[in-house]
Amino acid sequence: MPDQKNKMVTTKDVAEVAKVSVSTVGRALADDPRISEQTKTRVKQVATQLGYVENLPARLMRGGRSNLIGLMLPDIRNAFYATIAEALSDCCSAKGHQLALSLANDPQTEARHIKELVSARAAGMVIVPSVHPTRESLALLKNLPHVQLLRRAASIGAASFGINDEASIHEGTRHLLELGHRRIAYVGGTEELSTGRDRVAGYRRAMREFGIGADQMIEILGPASSPEFGTQAIADLLASPDRPTAVLVSTVRITQAILEYLHERGMASPETLSVVGFGDSPEFKWWGPGLTTLRMPIEELATSCALWLFHQLEVGATTDPKYHSTVPATLIVRGSTAPCVSP
Repeated sequence: MPDQKNKMVTTKDVAEVAKVSVSTVGRALADDPRISEQTKTRVKQVATQLGYVENLPARLMRGGRSNLIGLMLPDIRNAFYATIAEALSDCCSAKGHQLALSLANDPQTEARHIKELVSARAAGMVIVPSVHPTRESLALLKNLPHVQLLRRAASIGAASFGINDEASIHEGTRHLLELGHRRIAYVGGTEELSTGRDRVAGYRRAMREFGIGADQMIEILGPASSPEFGTQAIADLLASPDRPTAVLVSTVRITQAILEYLHERGMASPETLSVVGFGDSPEFKWWGPGLTTLRMPIEELATSCALWLFHQLEVGATTDPKYHSTVPATLIVRGSTAPCVSP
């Protein structure tokens, strides 16, 4: 057996031990149908035994792709995104791919990371797009199979998978309205993003259904992933002379900031105000009386997105770019909401 201490194992080494030709090793490792299953199994066993790793640059020069699947997220501090990354990583592993995580929350960083993935001949990409992807990004994505996740950028024109944001926030708002609340504040992301537009639309629709006009709606919109924005929003609401009796939050990071603010000041919920949060991080069930919140089907969303991308890779063609799939959220009612007692 070749001495493996000081050199990289090559296909020649594998061929010597397996007693086949070098070309047979290459074909066996590539699952070439011209090679028998018995020979493929033998070659792969020897390759594993010797610690053989395929020469990626050589494969790329032959026109192949790497096994990398890129995942572009705007924020990893958000437990929602972290769970998605874990679920997608599991899906990739099951298909023999490796997930490569990139963080980008602005068009320029996004373009740079997409360029790196294309340069590395990544097999595909799952992207949570920025508001306005650059022309460079759009041109590069034409050479990289990709799927949009959570957000939709019309300029990208790829299939997308997300949450039924409008219906989810509508349900959360109706929950508060049915408890008798009418001064309900909505705190969420701006309407620049598709998610922000859909979520505030759900709030407005529910309020109108209960006869509440636009002049009575309380909306505070800002950076969706900014805890500082969330802290300032709840502080301003509670300092208002006509403060709301309930608040509905539409992002995980803002929800966390608002809960922390209330906890640090000893403001009990629902006594101070009823709260409906977004997402269902593990700590939410232990906060105060337990947070009433909109639970997202993260694993289902990530799995659907991954399966669509892998199908696209298998058929070797771009599937319907207009395809848009959404999954519903579930309203989890805990102790942070109660009937309105204010006049």
